[in-house]
Amino acid sequence: MKRGSGTFSAAEKVPDPLFTLGYDSGYTFAVKTAISIPDEVYRAAERVARKLRVSRSRLYAEAIREFVSRTEGRNVTEKLNEVYAKRPSRTDPILARLQWASLEREEW
Repeated sequence: MKRGSGTFSAAEKVPDPLFTLGYDSGYTFAVKTAISIPDEVYRAAERVARKLRVSRSRLYAEAIREFVSRTEGRNVTEKLNEVYAKRPSRTDPILARLQWASLEREEW
């Protein structure tokens, strides 16, 4: 908001008067959004939500959280692969012998 103008730009969030007064509505802060998904995905999600006895919102939030976690995990793996691709990946010969010696012998 420009000082003294009383208006907010599109990029600024208008402050919630209840929040600024310290009012606790009992709800967690969340963002509402509308999404479009195929009918079959919606029906499957409804079945899972009923089976798990959770709300649709919770089901979607958990699914998105899991997807984000997996996606971020891939980025970590990709970065580690880049780092290790630059160095030879050989096992120390002494360590290799110790590993073989620690394995149980069994008949095939």
